[in-house]
Amino acid sequence: MTHLPPQSWLNGLQEALWLVDRKSLRILQANKAAEQLAGLSASDMVGKPVTSLAATPEDQAFWAEPFATLADGIHSHTSVLRADGSLVPVERRVNCVDQGDGCAILMLTMLDCSVQDATQQELETLLSELRATLDSAADGMLVCGLDGRVRAFNQRLAQIWSIPRELLVQRNDTALHDHLASRVVDRKGYHERLIAIDNEPLLESTDILQLHGGMTVERRVVPQLHQGRLVGRVYSFRDITRQTEVQASLRLAARVFDSSLDAIFIADSRHHLIRMNPGCKRLVGSCAAAFEGCMAASLFGRGSDASFMEQVLAGWERDGFWEGELWLPRDNDAYCAVHLSWVAVRDDEGRLVQSIGFMRDLTLQHAAQKRIEELAYSDVLTGLPNRLALSQRVDTAIQGARASDTGFAILFLDLDRFKIINDSLGHPFGDRVLQLVAERLQACLRQTDMLCRFGGDEFVIYLHGADAVVAENVARRILEDMLSPCLLDGMGFSIQCSIGLALYPQDGVSLDDLIKQADTAMYRVKERGRGSYGFYRPQMNASLLSRMKLEHAMRQALGEQRLAVHYQPQVNLVTGRIVGAEALIRWTDPEFGVVSPAQFVPLAEESGYIVTLGAWVMEQAVREAARWMHDGMPIVVSVNVSALEFRQTDFVERLTRLLAVHQLPPTLLELELTETILLQDAPEMELRLFSLAELGVGLAIDDFGTGYSSLAYLKKLPIHKLKIDQSFVRGLPEDDGDRAIVSTIISMGRALHIEVVAEGVETTAQRAVLQQMQCEHFQGFLCSPGLPGIEFRQLLGKSRQGLAQFAPGASAV
Repeated sequence: MTHLPPQSWLNGLQEALWLVDRKSLRILQANKAAEQLAGLSASDMVGKPVTSLAATPEDQAFWAEPFATLADGIHSHTSVLRADGSLVPVERRVNCVDQGDGCAILMLTMLDCSVQDATQQELETLLSELRATLDSAADGMLVCGLDGRVRAFNQRLAQIWSIPRELLVQRNDTALHDHLASRVVDRKGYHERLIAIDNEPLLESTDILQLHGGMTVERRVVPQLHQGRLVGRVYSFRDITRQTEVQASLRLAARVFDSSLDAIFIADSRHHLIRMNPGCKRLVGSCAAAFEGCMAASLFGRGSDASFMEQVLAGWERDGFWEGELWLPRDNDAYCAVHLSWVAVRDDEGRLVQSIGFMRDLTLQHAAQKRIEELAYSDVLTGLPNRLALSQRVDTAIQGARASDTGFAILFLDLDRFKIINDSLGHPFGDRVLQLVAERLQACLRQTDMLCRFGGDEFVIYLHGADAVVAENVARRILEDMLSPCLLDGMGFSIQCSIGLALYPQDGVSLDDLIKQADTAMYRVKERGRGSYGFYRPQMNASLLSRMKLEHAMRQALGEQRLAVHYQPQVNLVTGRIVGAEALIRWTDPEFGVVSPAQFVPLAEESGYIVTLGAWVMEQAVREAARWMHDGMPIVVSVNVSALEFRQTDFVERLTRLLAVHQLPPTLLELELTETILLQDAPEMELRLFSLAELGVGLAIDDFGTGYSSLAYLKKLPIHKLKIDQSFVRGLPEDDGDRAIVSTIISMGRALHIEVVAEGVETTAQRAVLQQMQCEHFQGFLCSPGLPGIEFRQLLGKSRQGLAQFAPGASAV
């Protein structure tokens, strides 16, 4: 039988209590606290299943357990279902109470946790809000105890210090502090500062840290107090990189403002001047101070000019700035041109705050522009109009000529052998000669004509309204005037020119056409001997085209093996035997046939290709001479060397290597040079000639008597042979003048111990008179023309065997 305690005892308890039958699990008794918690009277609860109080599936499952399990009891937090359907959080205990007679009942007690849970929830909400606030802060926050242990930090701290994820999820304060220290550039200073903060716990401090990666951080440290007692420190970290850059930019802008060479002024929102930099004060002049506080436009004498400010305001509205050229009044009523760029400065709402004006002095620029325009239309050296100015003048003349059916003339003038002046006296002297020539030419023209320096030593003349007669008269006048001696620095000299003439409209309808035709005519004048003039003829273009084709074919001939070297014998006039050979280049072309050296060699010299041809001929001749020597028939081979080839700086070195490669003794090689070579760059050429002579190479003067013959260089230079030009031999024996010249050359050679060879001997009469004059050697068709190497070797062999002699009375074989 179950014995229940008195109700008064139970009502005195603060906890809600229910006594439950162990078998039926029905409520036997409930106290007042239980009535209040459940919202039912005790009488309403008695007899009801205890499961009526269960609010969760877990509670239902608990009460369904066997008594043995229930007797073990339970202590947990759960909820109780009130009569009004609400759930009340409770702390629940279930115990088994032994009544002493072998009977037991279950005692269910509950403590209302509503207030406690609400307080806990409120606290958790507050903590969550504090955490959210901390994480949303713009600064990185770190809260540490006095022992350095980390008590809190936010996400911004992790971002600023690049804290790895593993340090965020593990509790390792030492590793976190080490990471912070590793990120600071001045790690030593960082630690020293922390020590100083520890030594002054209540000190508030702010300092700047420079992190690796370029970030600048402001650190602020404040003590954390609880009830007036120090419990830790709060560190806040703010990224001030951008702020630092802005401050640096502002400092730089201030320095730029003060030190800028440009003139800068600042005006307020009402356009009054509030500041000028030193550059602006210098530009404005001594009255600069008087403008401060005045309208900025008054700087330009437009203080009351409303239209000017309207233009400026329109520019600000449209582009944010206004720019243009203005005249700036200066001291003594002077003005200078300036370029003004006036920029509006607005706040975030678009309101005008200030304006900044940038002024640049255009004085030098205007002067330079004027000079550029002068240079664009004139020649720097002579001051004459240039091609651009000539083009504009001729274009105007062409338009007028079409309307009036009139013409004009173009003269193309080139100074003859002007290069000699530059090479011998230097380019500065040559420039002064060009200026002198320009003055002379200008004096030969009318005011309506135009003289233009075309480039180098070339001039172009426009003769207004001129026909062929007028153009010819002007050309003659120029040639006559140029004959007058020139005098510079006490040196007298003469200048000669060649002139080509073209007429509008018959020779061309544009300036380019007329210059081209006049140039063609001038070139033909030079071909005929220079120092004259000539009109353009249509057939000249055909000649030029043929010349271009010939030059192209010549440049292709070497690679396509169309060139060959022939050898013409040189014969002793006494013995009739062959004593030497001259290497001669020959060219046979599919289109042009056999091309004379007199036709293509000058073309090669003019184009510079003679250097390539000369080197090739030299190599062929040395190779052939070496072959004859190794065959037991050594003989001296002469090779012509052009002036351009001889002036190559490595000529002697290349020749030395060539002789070594083919193992030819230098004494079996002879170079034929023209007198022109000896006169150009005389000191340098003299050294080169002596180097060749010391090497053992023979040196001969070709075409002697046709150039600037001089006994001085014959005596001074190591020349061992003279070759009488065939133009003197051709008149023998009838022409008394040729006889005298040839006889003189032979006598001079004998007196100077120099061998003499007569070229171009074609008749026995010529040979006889040469022998009578005691000439030593001759060459020419009387003996043999130039022969291919194989044929020459055969002829040489016969000569060595006495089977072929070219003495008087013998016939050539």
